[in-house]
Amino acid sequence: MKKTRELIESHLRLVDVCVEVCDARIPVSSRNPVLSELTAAKERVLILNKSDLADEAATRGWLEYIRKNELQKIRTALALNSMSGRGVSVLLNRLERIADSKAQAGTAKAMKPLRMMIVGIPNSGKSSLINRLTGRRSAQVGDRPGVTRGKQWLTLENGMQLLDTPGILWPKFEDPKMGLNLAFCGSIRDEIMDIAELGLELVRVLQRDYADGLAARYGPLTAGGDGLMSSPGPPDTDGAGEDNTEEPALIYMEAIARKRGFVLAGKRVDWDRTARTVLDEFRAGKIGRITLEKTPGDADENPGIGNTLDSRFASRPGMTVVQELAPSYHVCQECSASARGTLRLTGEASDTDEEG
Repeated sequence: MKKTRELIESHLRLVDVCVEVCDARIPVSSRNPVLSELTAAKERVLILNKSDLADEAATRGWLEYIRKNELQKIRTALALNSMSGRGVSVLLNRLERIADSKAQAGTAKAMKPLRMMIVGIPNSGKSSLINRLTGRRSAQVGDRPGVTRGKQWLTLENGMQLLDTPGILWPKFEDPKMGLNLAFCGSIRDEIMDIAELGLELVRVLQRDYADGLAARYGPLTAGGDGLMSSPGPPDTDGAGEDNTEEPALIYMEAIARKRGFVLAGKRVDWDRTARTVLDEFRAGKIGRITLEKTPGDADENPGIGNTLDSRFASRPGMTVVQELAPSYHVCQECSASARGTLRLTGEASDTDEEG
C-alpha cells in the first residue's frame, strides 16, 4: 500500500482527472478512503463497475444518491460493465467534455491532451476498463486481486493519456461488514481466508436479502433424508464449542453439498468445496444480480449501512468511523473464525500492491 500511495501522490500533479473504479455490488466497501483523501483536489469520476452483476434497481438508487449529494466533489458517477463495454462510451463522452472545458482555459498546459489516473481497490475491474478505453489489451486482466504490479502510462485513440496504478486496500477495516463484503466479491485473496466460514457467511446474507435467487439456483433444499451424515459444519476455531448444526444457513449449505455431490469419505460434507462453489457462482452472477449494500434510504434492508456511509461518502475526505462495539479487522495472511462463522481477520496488512 505504501508504494502505491507514494506513486499516486507523486503523479497527481501530472493528471487532470481521477477515475475511481469501485464494485457496483459493494459501492461503499469498495471505495478506499485513502484514495478519496489523496484525490480530493482533482476532478473525479466515480465508476460503479460490474453493474451487470449488481441489482439494477439498487445501482440506479446509488447513482441518484451520489449525483444528488455531489459527494466528495464527485461530479460524475456512472455504472458500466468493463468486460462487455456497456457504458464505456458514456464515460468517454464525459471525459471529452472535461477535456473541452480544460482547453477553454487557453494556457499552454490546457492545450495538452487530457491526462487521467485510474485508481481503485484490487479486483475492481480497472484493467478491463483500461483495455476498453485503449481498444487493446494494454493491461493484464484477472478475476483475482494482484494482477497489476506497476504503473503504466497508456494513450487512447483520441489522444488522451491515462495512468494505471496497482489496486490498494487500506490496512485496517473498522467495520467487519466491509471486510466480509470485500472477501465475498474477491477483493481479498481467498488463500488467506477460511473459505468454509466465508461461504457460510455469504449464504446467511443471501438467505436474508436474496432468498429467491438462492432458491432459483440451488432449489428449496433441506439436508438429510439420503443417509448423508449430518456434520457439525466448519470447525469451531475460537474454543466456544458451540453446536451450530441447526442453523438454517448451515443446513442449506449441507443440502447444496448433497445435491452437487460434494461428499468426502464417510459421507462427510466437503465444506470447502461447497463454499468455494457458492462464492464462485455469486461472483459470476449465477445466483442473480445482487447488491450487498443499499443506499441510506434502504437502511432497514442493510442494517448498519448508514454508519458505513459516513466514512466512504462523507463530504469531508478521509473521515473515518470507529465502530465501538465491533472488533477491528485487518487484512492478513492468517484468519480464524468463530463458531457462528463471523470472520476474524487478524494481524497486519502486508505491504503489497494489488489489482485485478
